[in-house]
Amino acid sequence: MSVTVHHARDIPSKDRGGASQTQVRVLLLPTKKQKYKTKIRGGDNPEFSETFVFIKVNPEDVATMGVRLRLYGCERMRRQRMIGESLLSFAQLDLDQPTTHVIHLEPRCNIGHGDSKSDVTSLSRSDSTSSTQSMQHGGVPELMIGLSYNGTTGRLQVDVIKGSHFRNMAMQRAPDTYVKLSLMGSGGAEMTRSKTSIRRGQPNPLYKETFMFQVALFQLPDVTLMVSVYNKRSMKRKEMIGWYSLGANNSGEEELSHWDDMRASKGELVCRWHILLES
Repeated sequence: MSVTVHHARDIPSKDRGGASQTQVRVLLLPTKKQKYKTKIRGGDNPEFSETFVFIKVNPEDVATMGVRLRLYGCERMRRQRMIGESLLSFAQLDLDQPTTHVIHLEPRCNIGHGDSKSDVTSLSRSDSTSSTQSMQHGGVPELMIGLSYNGTTGRLQVDVIKGSHFRNMAMQRAPDTYVKLSLMGSGGAEMTRSKTSIRRGQPNPLYKETFMFQVALFQLPDVTLMVSVYNKRSMKRKEMIGWYSLGANNSGEEELSHWDDMRASKGELVCRWHILLES
């Protein structure tokens, strides 16, 4: 399977949240194991014309798959910053022949607050809190959290906001879930932990719980925040739905970007969705 990124149009200027040089990053969902990025191009209407090939794609699984496209600003001597994203489900496309699509990107400011308007069936983020229809869509499990850090007080704030597409494959009902936060030191030892209350029977649970961790400014580059989602099956049984990590031992590019943006935000809360990795 191949995906060609042709061009972008009407990229906003830097003072409007855009950039003078940009790059497109393509991620295959839900596996998140194959990803590509274009060369950096300049201008507000850059031409990319680059083709990427995804391998080992089972035709029987195509209907449950898709791609995430993100546009990044790449200014010289500065960190790269996401401008917008879009999710495209293969179930909506006729893949028997080459097709070309114009994709509208959701601005980063909307994505950060969970207001994405992307309508892509199996990969969309439903706002339903109790429908089992979400499980049948086969969407990728995600968890949205907010991060902020106050260097003066040494307080790391973590807001557990919302989950999406949590599934219990063993039962025909949505799982009973909670989120566990573990702050790890540079040597891998757990410094402290917290967890949310349980949300019962919700594939897209709303948590909205805030946790505070004390982390000195000199410790911040060395700590790792482990985020795990569990399905509580009984009083004594639990199973992990997925996890990701931020900080020193981050689990991926998006988690690294979120942590870096938190450090640069000077105490402002930075909210992002993250795909859960399988345990």
